[in-house]
Amino acid sequence: MADMDQRSLPESAGAVRVTVKGRVQGVGFRPFIFQLAERFSIKGTVQNNMDGVNICAEGCKHNLNGFISAIKENAPRLSRIDEVIVEEAEKTGYSEFKIIPSDGSGRSSLVIPADSAVCDECLAEMRDPDNFRYHYPLINCTQCGPRYTIIDSLPYDRPYTVMKKFTMCKTCAEEYQDPHNRRHHAQPISCEKCGPGVFLSDMSGQTVAKGDEAFQIAADLLKKGKIVAIKGIGGYHLACNAYNDEAVRTLRLRKKRPNRPLAVMAANMETVEAICRVSKKEKEILQSPEAPIVILLKEASNGLPDSVAPGMSTLGVMLPYTPVHHLLFDFGAGPVLVMTSANPSGLPMLYKDEEAFSYLAGIADYILANNRGILHPIDDSVVQVLEQQLTFLRRARGYVPDPFRTRHPVHDIVALGPQQKNTFAIGRREQIFIGPHIGDMENLEMADHFERELSHLLKWMGTTGRKIAVDMHPQYTTTMMAGEMDGKIIPVQHHHAHMVSCMEDNQISGPVFGVILDGTGFGEDGNIWGFEILYGDEQAYKRLAHLAYTHLPGSAKAVREPWRNAAAMLIDYFDDKGLELAGKLFPGREQEIAVIANMVKKNINSPLAGTCGRLFDAVSAILGVCEVSTYDGEAAVRLSEMMCVHGQRHAPYPYKIIDGNGETDTIDFSAALLQIVEERLHGHDTKQIVERFHETVADICIQTVLKWSAEDGELNKTVVLSGGSFHNPFLNMEISRRLREQGFAVYSHRKVPCSDGGLSLGQLVIAANKKES
Repeated sequence: MADMDQRSLPESAGAVRVTVKGRVQGVGFRPFIFQLAERFSIKGTVQNNMDGVNICAEGCKHNLNGFISAIKENAPRLSRIDEVIVEEAEKTGYSEFKIIPSDGSGRSSLVIPADSAVCDECLAEMRDPDNFRYHYPLINCTQCGPRYTIIDSLPYDRPYTVMKKFTMCKTCAEEYQDPHNRRHHAQPISCEKCGPGVFLSDMSGQTVAKGDEAFQIAADLLKKGKIVAIKGIGGYHLACNAYNDEAVRTLRLRKKRPNRPLAVMAANMETVEAICRVSKKEKEILQSPEAPIVILLKEASNGLPDSVAPGMSTLGVMLPYTPVHHLLFDFGAGPVLVMTSANPSGLPMLYKDEEAFSYLAGIADYILANNRGILHPIDDSVVQVLEQQLTFLRRARGYVPDPFRTRHPVHDIVALGPQQKNTFAIGRREQIFIGPHIGDMENLEMADHFERELSHLLKWMGTTGRKIAVDMHPQYTTTMMAGEMDGKIIPVQHHHAHMVSCMEDNQISGPVFGVILDGTGFGEDGNIWGFEILYGDEQAYKRLAHLAYTHLPGSAKAVREPWRNAAAMLIDYFDDKGLELAGKLFPGREQEIAVIANMVKKNINSPLAGTCGRLFDAVSAILGVCEVSTYDGEAAVRLSEMMCVHGQRHAPYPYKIIDGNGETDTIDFSAALLQIVEERLHGHDTKQIVERFHETVADICIQTVLKWSAEDGELNKTVVLSGGSFHNPFLNMEISRRLREQGFAVYSHRKVPCSDGGLSLGQLVIAANKKES
């Protein structure tokens, strides 16, 4: 018997061996089993091992059936059962039920537990003056607290975590050993007497205060407009009073982050509802054990200064998820704090205590830290709800390293991911593990961080990587890293990986249409792709259509300064007339425009690109919304923010789909771009132009799919949507809606980001389906 649905045991059954696989360690599963055994009068043992949780159970048939059913039906809050295997066994004659020591031998099939927000029970104890953990800022139990971030090796037991250096006091040890207690085998268990503590330091490293005094002073400092670095589960944040415009601007100045929206942490749900509109689904996600940042629509008069999220109609909001956060608010830090990662831009999450003072010199005024170590730094997850569906902008704390089940032969395959928004993926038997959000692989520190986290997860998984999937771009950091590894390297085209990522995310098989809209991806012709209509499956694809190529003068410089991209696009499309239009749109830049024209015409350091991201950049610059980006994707984000998903509809601008006679079609956007420029120069309403531009992009995608479907009735009417541009709610929802009206099944991402953060999933599945040569 290997299935929970097969509930009845044979009449002769008096003993069974049960193996439970999934997220079953670090979540209170053994005490849960112990209590079930008492309830059903079962004798035997329960043990953690490298395969999950093993149970030897003896009892009468009726009780064993009830025991097995209850395992799945009543599992602990943080657990996730993937498989329950039940086998008949020889009766040993156990006299009691016991939890026995873990077995660390054999091959690993464990699911490493993710970090969890503090639970209500722990919060109640922390706020109870009669409880011995009153105001203890690192309180936790089997249902909450750090997991992934503190594990050194498996199985998940205290000696293999950062807590090994803290010897439990008598009271904690009694709780740890008591199978009826909520903290039975809670590996980070501690209290003020025996565990790590919290302390406030000034920037010279001098300890200012400890315990309650540290929280009171820190709260007072935040109220007065100071910037305090706070150590959380996965690393350091920078916090300031979100209502204090001067404090927010000072934080931006010191961190050199002029415009990028800052996330905030609200004291409670009532405060969230005062500053943003919150749906039932969004409230549920905010209060979940994962406790991510949720992108919400701002209330028009929420009292927060525009400096928190300049020009944005949305705000990234989270609730307190550690006892430290809750205590800060309890001591009066304010109803809303800015809470942003403390790492310098382009560098890994700051998590080492010894680096905090040097990294944060001149940025933070004080540091609120603790002496519980962090082995694996991790960012906050960022999510958005579209049509009642959770979508990820960043999959990290609370979700990593939870695996996905797959039907593909992924075992011992590693995918190294993209250059930007990097994540890696590892295949182990029927599971795919996606690693933490790494970020942009532009410098040595990021590469070192990537290699360290990949090495740890490979060790934990017990895999080596016989195949290594990489982006086909020859100069990506991950491509060069693959050359130093032992496995067979399999290059994967960027947008094919996007398409297959969405297929696997939805557990569907091809062939399918893939509408892939993003910023940058190396194409098979050596040009930059990113506005792609594909058709294919996990093994191969055909490029049905793409946006016409235009030059990108200075390459990365044109991405950082969208006005350059816009000028080049106009010159490419309209030659001398385009040069004239660029001069009118960007007065005072005539000399630079002349240089751009020369670069375009002589093809000097100006790669050809046809991407949705660069098209959005160009239109954003033409409309004066964003001529120079201060963070990745700013120009496109600002256009997206001007859209109302359920607003007035407009006819699309004119465009052409140039037939490729059975080969790849070319999307000619020149007529649309010209009309946008003319409307801008004649003073038309910017918001209306933005709305009509969005309608045009959506219409192009829809009409291209309909064209190919009509020309070849054999093509499946299934469409997947992927690429970073689908973080744009309007494009995601409008293209989905209109294609469904035409009878297509349409899928978008659910469990990984549609941007490059989900790319490694597609790379891995493609490599798994690559036929051996």
